[in-house]
Order: sequence, then structure tokens, then C-alpha cells
Amino acid sequence: MNKNLIAKKLVLLRGEISREEVATEVGISVSALQMYENGQRIPRDEIKIRLANYYSVTVQELFFENQPHILCDKINSA
Repeated sequence: MNKNLIAKKLVLLRGEISREEVATEVGISVSALQMYENGQRIPRDEIKIRLANYYSVTVQELFFENQPHILCDKINSA
């Protein structure tokens, strides 16, 4: 997981929505959201799911680089 990439995605998804609004809707503190958006911390799994649901994206899209899994590559090339 790349903290800086995650931070950029979170900021991009939030757009013009205030941090306060997102934090309230997701059930986290504004300071926690700010740390995620600044690349200082990565949220625990439960918060990852809530953020992904709020932004209508998958946890994979939001928190993991979009590279195929090694096993998937082996299956697809067989």
C-alpha cells in the first residue's frame, strides 16, 4: 500500500466536499481523515470499507494499486 497514492485518491474523490462532511458521514474524526489525506496514516480495514462505500468505489480501487495479482497473471497466461 502506497500512503501517498492513497492520499491523492482520497483528496481527488472528496473534491469540493468538506472534510467535516465526509468525516461525519463515515463516522471518523476530521483529524483522522486529514491524516489519511496527508499520507500520514492508513485507515484500519473497517474504515477502508466505510470510505470506499461512501465514495462508491471498491476497497481495491481506493487502497491498492491497480496491478493484477501474481496468481491472476499465471491463470490468465495459462
